[in-house]
Amino acid sequence: MSQQVTRVSLRDVQRPVAGELEQVVLELRRVIAADFPSVSEVNDHLLQMKGKLFRPTLLLLSHQAAGSKDPRAVTLAAVVELIHLATLVHDDSVDHSVLRRGLPTINALFSHQIAVIMGDYLYSRAIIELVRLDDHEALRVLARVTNEMTVGEMRQLEAHDKLAYGEGAYDALIRAKTASLLSGACEVGALTAPANFRQALARFGMLLGMAFQITDDLLDYTEPEAVTGKPSGLDLREHKVTLPLIAALARMPAEGRTVVAELMDAAEPGDDLVAEVIRLVEGAGGLGTARQRALDLAQQAEAELDVLPASPARDALQGSIAYAVERRS
Repeated sequence: MSQQVTRVSLRDVQRPVAGELEQVVLELRRVIAADFPSVSEVNDHLLQMKGKLFRPTLLLLSHQAAGSKDPRAVTLAAVVELIHLATLVHDDSVDHSVLRRGLPTINALFSHQIAVIMGDYLYSRAIIELVRLDDHEALRVLARVTNEMTVGEMRQLEAHDKLAYGEGAYDALIRAKTASLLSGACEVGALTAPANFRQALARFGMLLGMAFQITDDLLDYTEPEAVTGKPSGLDLREHKVTLPLIAALARMPAEGRTVVAELMDAAEPGDDLVAEVIRLVEGAGGLGTARQRALDLAQQAEAELDVLPASPARDALQGSIAYAVERRS
């Protein structure tokens, strides 16, 4: 992959599996349906929040690209999206977020208690569906992934000394929290394919997921908010240490580190302090380093696709790399 990545839209990536993705939405409705009125009300809101179906897209493209013929692929794609939704509901509650994708979060619209219970409900529906399919291998992969994601969350909560948080800890976090589910989605899509296809797609998903998360973390420093026209700095406001800051801290003079420490000690950092830290991170090369790391991972992900035969689905998986590292929001 060249260092200048061509912009690709998610719609381009989804084209080979567009019909199946419509079925995934129907499957999601079926799987989370409940007779209990409160659950039904929350479910209706969740289905509005379902987002771009990136993980189901990767599963279905991997399924096609590996030449698999598994009639359960659409249901498995819905299960992967359910697991993703469950993590979002829990994350929003932990972070006390009030908005996601422009909509109120479950904890903001209902309560933190309902958000925790709904996250549990979604996980349990996913497990019930996997048991119903009688697919032990998919259950094994997705149970492992769900555990990794949970441990990743705990790692993040236990990072007490923010300025000592290193690249190794960050890599372990994004592997567990984000990349593991993308890897699991790609692997589950290829469960009935030859072992070398399955293994390559699992590695592809892991590398893609890491590039995807680093790009997300970069956007927090570069993408302007609609209201202010300035970078949101939301991670900094929540005292989250991501790769741009880690890379910059290693090169930052003592007075710069003092400003970062001041932000980390502030219960609610002000706009000026957040803007100052963003300037310091950019000036110390943190954004450039993170960008290069995302591109390097993207190149490694692309190499994993070489084992697959040429097909529109393989081309779309290649396109998903460009989508992951060239997003603007």
